[in-house]
Amino acid sequence: MIDSPNIDQGESQPIGDTPPLVGKNHDTKVETKVLLFDFDGTIADTRKIAHGILNDMSKEFGFRALPQDHLENARDMGTKEFIRHLGISTWRVPSIARRGLELLHERMDMVNPIEGIPEVLATLHRQGHRIGILTSNSEANVNAFLKRHNLPYFYFVRTSSKLFGKAREMKRVSRAESVTPAEILYVGDETRDIEAAKESGLRMAAVTWGYNSESALAALNPDHLLKSPSELLGMTSPSIGQ
Repeated sequence: MIDSPNIDQGESQPIGDTPPLVGKNHDTKVETKVLLFDFDGTIADTRKIAHGILNDMSKEFGFRALPQDHLENARDMGTKEFIRHLGISTWRVPSIARRGLELLHERMDMVNPIEGIPEVLATLHRQGHRIGILTSNSEANVNAFLKRHNLPYFYFVRTSSKLFGKAREMKRVSRAESVTPAEILYVGDETRDIEAAKESGLRMAAVTWGYNSESALAALNPDHLLKSPSELLGMTSPSIGQ
């Protein structure tokens, strides 16, 4: 884990008077007690590097490569549709995902934060919000990135070993943090994030600067649809819900 000032990196610890965060499309009596972030495409700008890795693996595993001029079309696809488009058999997904993480680990020093995200995270941390990460990436990759870019704002990092295993991990976060699912706001950039949040009962802020397009995200009716990182601050002002 990344060392943060005055933060216990072991068991989750309660914090003091956390500013209430209330979802615009929910009962205003429900406060968000945990801000849970996806990593790739939401915090870390891995899209270009991931595209290169994908095409490298297409030769190794024998699936269809993704030409540069098809990238925007691919953003309109859900994850399962995208996997079918590449001609990848379901049973091969775990081994391809593992190999992708290995190759990404070799290139993590090339990954930068999404523009505006470091400032937003710093502000949320100063406001006292409890912030965590739930990702399909590896903990080693995430922590290397957070350390390199001096982002010591996260109370915990959780990973899902399965591409479609986030819903189960979301429920585990709820139990570990002693909050209801509705008191967690998940911030992510993919259609599978929205699907997992709905399955587990979390509220969802879908962001349009990542892997899936605005239209693909909007079609799944997330609780919030954000077009820039700064919009998170408008949702999390200490005055909201008070």
